[in-house]
Amino acid sequence: FKGGDTCEYLLSSGRFLGEKVWQPHSCMMHKYKNSEAKNCLIDKHVVFIGDSRIRQLFYSFIKLINPQVKEEGIKHGNIPFEDKSASIKVDFLWYPEVNGSMRQRIKSWTEGSVAKPHIIVVGAATWSIKIHNGSNEALAQYKINITSIAPLLEKLAINSDVYWVLQDPVYEDMLSESRKMITNEKIDAYNEAAVRILNSSSRNSKAKVKVFSVSKLIAQETIMKSADGLHLPESSRATNAMILMNVYCNKIMKPIDGSCCQPQPPLTLIQKIAFCFFTLSIIGYLIISLIHRNNYRKNKSCTDLESGEEKKPAISIPNVSTLEMLLHCFCKLGLIMTYFYLCDRANLFMKENKFYTHSSFFIPIVYILVLGVFYTENTKETKVLNREQTDEWKGWMQLVILIYHISGASTFLPVYMHIRVLVAAYLFQTGYGHFSYFWIKGDFGVYRVCQVLFRLNFLVVVLCIVMDRPYQFYYFVPLVTVWFMIIYATLALWPQIIQKKANGNCLWHFGLLLKLICLLTCIYFLSYSQGAFEKIFSFWPLSKCFELNGNVYEWWFRWKLDRYVVFHGMLFAFIYLALQKRQMISEGKGDPLFSNRVSNVLLFISIVSFLTYSIWASSCKNKTECNELHPSVSVVQILAFILIRNIPGYVRSVYSSFFAWFGKISLELFICQYHIWLAADTKGILVLIPGYPMFNVLVSTFIFVCVAHEISQITNDLAQIVVPKDNSTLLKRLLCIAGFFSGLHFFSAMQDQSRH
Repeated sequence: FKGGDTCEYLLSSGRFLGEKVWQPHSCMMHKYKNSEAKNCLIDKHVVFIGDSRIRQLFYSFIKLINPQVKEEGIKHGNIPFEDKSASIKVDFLWYPEVNGSMRQRIKSWTEGSVAKPHIIVVGAATWSIKIHNGSNEALAQYKINITSIAPLLEKLAINSDVYWVLQDPVYEDMLSESRKMITNEKIDAYNEAAVRILNSSSRNSKAKVKVFSVSKLIAQETIMKSADGLHLPESSRATNAMILMNVYCNKIMKPIDGSCCQPQPPLTLIQKIAFCFFTLSIIGYLIISLIHRNNYRKNKSCTDLESGEEKKPAISIPNVSTLEMLLHCFCKLGLIMTYFYLCDRANLFMKENKFYTHSSFFIPIVYILVLGVFYTENTKETKVLNREQTDEWKGWMQLVILIYHISGASTFLPVYMHIRVLVAAYLFQTGYGHFSYFWIKGDFGVYRVCQVLFRLNFLVVVLCIVMDRPYQFYYFVPLVTVWFMIIYATLALWPQIIQKKANGNCLWHFGLLLKLICLLTCIYFLSYSQGAFEKIFSFWPLSKCFELNGNVYEWWFRWKLDRYVVFHGMLFAFIYLALQKRQMISEGKGDPLFSNRVSNVLLFISIVSFLTYSIWASSCKNKTECNELHPSVSVVQILAFILIRNIPGYVRSVYSSFFAWFGKISLELFICQYHIWLAADTKGILVLIPGYPMFNVLVSTFIFVCVAHEISQITNDLAQIVVPKDNSTLLKRLLCIAGFFSGLHFFSAMQDQSRH
């Protein structure tokens, strides 16, 4: 809203989320790992100048580079640090007072060809207060000394990053007798003097000494935990060091979840072309709309003034043309994509880090579940996993996943493991749904394949262009796309076995089972042969789709995490349809799925299995170990849920229309959340209305859901135009699509070349 530099916000304002998580105003702070800190500071020289408080900050800073460092240096002397592997030098210079000695040291860096530090952090005042017993003369001398040092710091700030650290408040009740003269009133006076002099000095200068005032805010919240009332606790010092690292390194490393101090990325060539395309679509649609409106006015029936009767127009109003419908869709899509870009690529709206609490996750979950129950209606059919039921299932799962993402619940392992089951359930439905269609319909035509691929991938392809992200970044869509093609290949390849053929000869059922066993064998082999998997997906053009950060490891990890669940979905569909064909299950309204005895036994086993899995997931201690077991055991809870949901006839005969509505746009919700509900590619939260968290969530959620619903309609409309039923027309469209992707690849290659 201030249109300001997020660096200023990072250095001057923020608040605590909980006890230890610092949230800068308007932007996100990245938590740097040792390796990242080294990469950022390679061949750099950093200098800390000041008293014992600056020495504390120095130690916290070098611990970000090497956590093994111990605070064993001389208390009242210089302390050097060097990391030879990255050629990093960090020095602490003991100058507890702003005086002639400090000025002389700073001046030495401004003269001649002396190597200047890349980062200079300066601050001192408490020693001046202590030595001179808080006298006014000492404050006057402090002002004179800073006034003499300010031009030198300004000169250094032309080529180096210079930070003046304001003095933190003290906890006066805990101060020793020798420090009682150091009061917060005196500290405020010294800080005011420093800020006034440094700001006036830099008013007309491009180079500016950055005032590090955020430490005061942090200290106000944490100084009561100090050991002596003067020095900050370790967690606060670490936060200050991390802020320094973000100020300097974010513009170099460009972390996704570190929006502070990051400039807006320049538009790429492909983004510029997309902008032109959407602009022309909007102009074209407006022109056609105006022409049609004028024609309508000309042909509109006019009232006979004498008889009062209407005369019919000589020409009938034409129907909406394909071109107009196409331009209308791209016009709406262009406006929506502009909103996407403004939310997550331009520095227009604020972004904040996530912070998990149990209440922020579980209270919304309870709320939406209660809300869903109020919208209970009867289903049109009472079959197992009927359309309304699967939409409902997708809907409530998607809402839970959205709450999981915005609340940052991935840090809580039991919740993470249950959400993994929900993602697996989506893939289970992919296996179940596509297998059922091909098995029953026997439709292996190109039209069906193109329709499915278009509906799955249209939004993601557009976002890859507009948001400048690789296809694999939206990992779920590549996952369901590849699994759809695997299901299609398994059933379409010779011999094609469908239900109609299998009903004539039971041996075909064994043939299909043999196909499924072959599929399972391939899955098992690829899951334990990372090399073979990476070779398959490293071939061009597959590598362009599945690489992330230059390799396909992320894709292998995502695929491996739920490798068996699609097969489980296919197998379940086969068994269910076989039982249904032989009338071994009862799907009448209100009837239990099996006989009462069998239904009760299965229901009991399902409930026990469901709870057993939840207990196991809740007791997980190690994410890696639990992820290893997840592919094999996630099907237990999925099958248990299906049986609990379908065995009792009265439960199978109703559904929640509230959840089903969200289920119909679940794919759009899953993808859109990346940029217009969350922020920084899901790492943070979008803030449209700062200062009012609940109101912000309500407004951003309303826009987010409306946009997802609109994109779903646009996708459906475009699918009818881009993927026609006529084979000859479809072939022409496929050639156009191939040309489009060839052009995209060409411009992408040009883009990469210009970047390098």
